[in-house]
Amino acid sequence: MRRRFNVTGVCIPGRHYMVDISRQLEQIRAMIDNGDYFTINRARQYGKTTTLFALSKLLSGDYLVISLDFQAIGNDSFQNENTFSLAFILLFLRCLRRLPKEETAAFEEQLAKLQELLEKKEKQFVLIHLFDQLLEICRLSPRPIVLMIDEVDSAADNQVFLDFLAQLRNYYLERETFGTPAFHSVILAGVYDVKNLKRKLRSDEAHKVNSPWNIAAEFSVDMSFHRDGISGMLSDYEADSHTGMDIEEMSGLLYDYTSGFPFLVSRLCQLMDEGLGGDVYSGSGAGSWSKEGFFEAVRILLDEKNTLFDSLRGKLQDDPELDASLKKILFSGVSIPYNAYESTFEIAAMLGFIKKNHGKVAIANRIFETWLYNLYLSGTELKNIDISMAAQQDMSQFVTGGRLNMRCILERFVVHFHDLYGDSDVTFVENVGRKFFLLYLRPIINGTGNYYVEAQTRDLGRTDVIVDYRGEQFVIELKVWRGSEYNRRGEAQLMGYLDSYHIDTGYMLSFNFNKKKEIGVREIVLGNKTLIEAVV
Repeated sequence: MRRRFNVTGVCIPGRHYMVDISRQLEQIRAMIDNGDYFTINRARQYGKTTTLFALSKLLSGDYLVISLDFQAIGNDSFQNENTFSLAFILLFLRCLRRLPKEETAAFEEQLAKLQELLEKKEKQFVLIHLFDQLLEICRLSPRPIVLMIDEVDSAADNQVFLDFLAQLRNYYLERETFGTPAFHSVILAGVYDVKNLKRKLRSDEAHKVNSPWNIAAEFSVDMSFHRDGISGMLSDYEADSHTGMDIEEMSGLLYDYTSGFPFLVSRLCQLMDEGLGGDVYSGSGAGSWSKEGFFEAVRILLDEKNTLFDSLRGKLQDDPELDASLKKILFSGVSIPYNAYESTFEIAAMLGFIKKNHGKVAIANRIFETWLYNLYLSGTELKNIDISMAAQQDMSQFVTGGRLNMRCILERFVVHFHDLYGDSDVTFVENVGRKFFLLYLRPIINGTGNYYVEAQTRDLGRTDVIVDYRGEQFVIELKVWRGSEYNRRGEAQLMGYLDSYHIDTGYMLSFNFNKKKEIGVREIVLGNKTLIEAVV
């Protein structure tokens, strides 16, 4: 069977191309060997289920692994302790029955009791009785038992689940102080950190705020894919497919655009493997696995509806405060210090939207940033913005022979911006100038190109927009005019930035509030670089 890239369910070695996660597994194994109870909380589709599956295989020689999924329980099972305890037994038995008989022989009598309770639907069976049975199994088991529970988010807004955690905590403490037989290690996996369950609770249940999971060890294992891991996966693929790709270039592009987010890496690879239909643009080189093919895969990914983007959109609709914070990060041009105690940042990081970058808040990766820009710039409240409509009227002027004419775009933007907003005050332009340029740019490149904002250069005075269009890249610096000397420093910075992208022409858009300014576009030659500067 031909191996494939996989973005649904568990990744299986031998069936799917996979990044080697053995380093992460060994780090988690060390926590388990230490007897830790902990939570693996990462964003949706970050590889949690695949990690648990691989971990259970790794541990099987030394531990008895009970791997459960709370999505299989159903909401009705959380009505009370009795319904939950019986549902838990069902999952528990289902998992143990998959093991060889010799694995469970030592506590077969207890399993028979649980089966009988389940068949009778015993009404008096509650959490304390459940844990009596579970701890007896722990006592009789010839090997330490590791309990893994995936998708705990499906239970996290139920009081019975908090009570379940409290029981786990109680017996963890008794294990430490009195030597009571208990689970050797417990791993809960989900998006939300169950130490912060109050974030999931309804307002009328505000009294349920004390976390019963304060025994949990800190989980700091980096589960993102790194450049060398992506390169190893591509090497496996190349050995089978012989595309002729530049593996180092491709792994670099995948990491730079995704920051190693597992779903995004795998989906882009899947698109290049299956979805582009051969050579791209020039028809030369490695075809779909060329730089041009990569940018086409990015374009397709950003245009599609998928489970990850649907989940992110749902989170924004459910949390207006989060939505407003992300808009501020994207459009204000302000570099915001990261504060772990800021609740909105905490939620945004937990859901995968943002990360800490050199002490500042940054969108987690270029794909998410462009997806968010597309989402906000195509919202119903922006569809009738005059500057966007002007761009659509000028569309025929901006592409010649399949190439984007960025100078022409700047020239027309200067004209339209001056006509529409030339009399606006400084505050208005500082707040929306960047947004309006992106509103003008988006319909021009939409469907063919992509763009993102370079996080390392985002500050109050400067923002660099990178445009990818049919394999060609453009760097446009957006800045507020702060005087001639400041402008010269900006030009020098941009020249250095062009070197890192290996391109010779850069673009600068300056929002100038000087009444004596000369609006328009000029060309400046600095060494071996050319700068096209527009002033509005």
